[in-house]
Amino acid sequence: MTATCQTRGAVAVITLDNPPVNGLGYDTRVAFARHLEAALADAAVKAIVVTGAGKAFSGGADIREFGSPKAVAEPNLLSLILALEASTKPVVAAVHGACMGGGLELALACHYRVAAPDAQIALPEVKLGLLPGAGGTQRLPRALGLEAALNMITSGSIVAAQKLAGTPLFDAIIDGELRDGALEFAAQLISKKQPPKRLRDVRVQHPNTEGFLMFARNTVDAVAGPYPAPRKCIEAVTAAATRPFDEGMAVERRLFQELLLTPESKALRHIFLGERAAARIPDIPDTTPTRPINAAAVIGAGTMGGGITMNFINAGIPVTLLEMKQEALDRGLETIRRNYGGAVRKGRMTEADVDARLKLITPVLEYGAIAQADIVIEAVFEDLTVKQAVFEKLDAVMRPGAILATNTSTLDVDRIAAFTRRPGDVVGTHFFSPANVMRLLEVVRGAKTAPDVLATVMKLGKTMKKIAVVAGVCDGFIGNRMLEQMVRQTGFLLEEGALPKQVDAAMEKFGFAMGPFRVGDLAGNDISWAIRKRRYVEKPLLKYSRIADRLCEQGRFGQKTGAGWYDYKPGDRTARPSAAVEQMIIEYSKEIGVARREISDAEIVDRIVYALVNEGAKILEEGIALRASDIDMVYLNGYGFPAYRGGPMLYADTVGLDVVVRRMKQFARNPHGDPSAWEPARSLARLAAAGKTFN
Repeated sequence: MTATCQTRGAVAVITLDNPPVNGLGYDTRVAFARHLEAALADAAVKAIVVTGAGKAFSGGADIREFGSPKAVAEPNLLSLILALEASTKPVVAAVHGACMGGGLELALACHYRVAAPDAQIALPEVKLGLLPGAGGTQRLPRALGLEAALNMITSGSIVAAQKLAGTPLFDAIIDGELRDGALEFAAQLISKKQPPKRLRDVRVQHPNTEGFLMFARNTVDAVAGPYPAPRKCIEAVTAAATRPFDEGMAVERRLFQELLLTPESKALRHIFLGERAAARIPDIPDTTPTRPINAAAVIGAGTMGGGITMNFINAGIPVTLLEMKQEALDRGLETIRRNYGGAVRKGRMTEADVDARLKLITPVLEYGAIAQADIVIEAVFEDLTVKQAVFEKLDAVMRPGAILATNTSTLDVDRIAAFTRRPGDVVGTHFFSPANVMRLLEVVRGAKTAPDVLATVMKLGKTMKKIAVVAGVCDGFIGNRMLEQMVRQTGFLLEEGALPKQVDAAMEKFGFAMGPFRVGDLAGNDISWAIRKRRYVEKPLLKYSRIADRLCEQGRFGQKTGAGWYDYKPGDRTARPSAAVEQMIIEYSKEIGVARREISDAEIVDRIVYALVNEGAKILEEGIALRASDIDMVYLNGYGFPAYRGGPMLYADTVGLDVVVRRMKQFARNPHGDPSAWEPARSLARLAAAGKTFN
């Protein structure tokens, strides 16, 4: 069902019925238009109520249709809205739940609007790199006034209907049953013979229009960064304030079409759809039963264990926190409390809130105390021997049906599962540091991980407000396996002529919040050093620059030691270029016989990003990632890839895969480093030759 119509006396009630949020896709628009036409033709119908089924009025347009023939097929959203507005019979929007985007634009075209107090009102298109394209920038300023409307449109923020009471946006806020209240409101319109009241006929009011718009432009210019949509929103709202309605509509439509074609909007829409796609696992139906998670256990109260614990208690799930020594346990609990301090100082939490969450933690020193947990996540040292000892103990003490999860970032989950007699209960849950902040959760599916275990952990990720992405078993899974190729290239770039500050500056100009060397100093260079030592044994033919090893041999582990790729002052995280490190790099180049050369920022970016892309293509071929967008979600949410570029795989699509392959062949002609790394993955070469894309 997409839309229904029932007659209540002299009132026709048209109900959007397209779960879960009554999106205004093509089929829904067709059904709605048919019911509207029938209601207008029925002489017995004197008024019309428009509402939504379930828990929403309408979440707006179906963005999957954007850029497709369905988006413009008649009746498109704009023509549907104009038909509604032109109705000779009064139309009442009964708004509840989500009323956003095209859904709000539909409501704005109705002649009257009533709402439940907690209805969620928003025009969030700017978050997709767009602006409202069906009259939102023209009608909302007429309903709320220039300033309030512009704030909503440029921020995309959600406002409760109750806060908008008393404005022309809502004629009534109804506390009781909304549909009954809307029918009563429509009956009064009929009895009083009230004519349609159209927002298009209202003038935008503001005491100093030009002064306010100039202030708004300056404010948006300061914060919009690379995104064009906020500036275009101001341009469209300016037309609402200074031009006749139809001219303003023409401006809005032109700007919408311009934004629709921008790479920034394509990237943001890709992210919106990619986050939702990541939750779908082809061979595990949505109806798969999940195991209840009412109590959790975490092993290790260090940085990762503490962050994972915070995720559970933030979701209201009690945690038994296990450590081997009382001092480590006390230190971990104190760190958790301290981590909440920032939220308290900013007014987002009270001390009472913090105390309530900390009461959900039961600190223990014995494995037996965690036996009844529904899920246990180990966050111990990244060493297979250590993991083996932990999982053998878990296998012995945990109740049947408990999920045994490992927070490993690189190790073989199948080998870890084999340390137990219940490999079906074992799964990887790779949180990213700091675990209480980072949105990404790589859920590693072992060869024997049970379907209901995977479904349960994916659901748990959503409960924790994480972007959960399924990965297969390999060294490094999705994110860290790709990162290895990126790190190798950064080392070769140093050997050939670049310095850390240039590499970081190039990547930050590309859009990363921090360049790779600043990230290394923040995370701790000793962590990657330990991984390299393991790789030297397991992959002796894989070539690395040894500059990073030299750095670590000097004890320059990063911010925690006051020295890494950069120098740091006590209590100051500012990265200051290190003359000693730069001299060490230059001397190393001489030692290995490489003549240093000038390296452009473009070469730095291409080598680093295309190394990610090529490894991502191999990961897809091997089935380690389910889809290209999953790889993008990993790099956007776990590794700081700039959102307005959409992730490495979408960026490659945008550049053109044939361009990527040609550039890689150029890099392969460089005799230094590892020329074989630039052999295009089979799928990349195939797609490039066919003129196709990953996504």
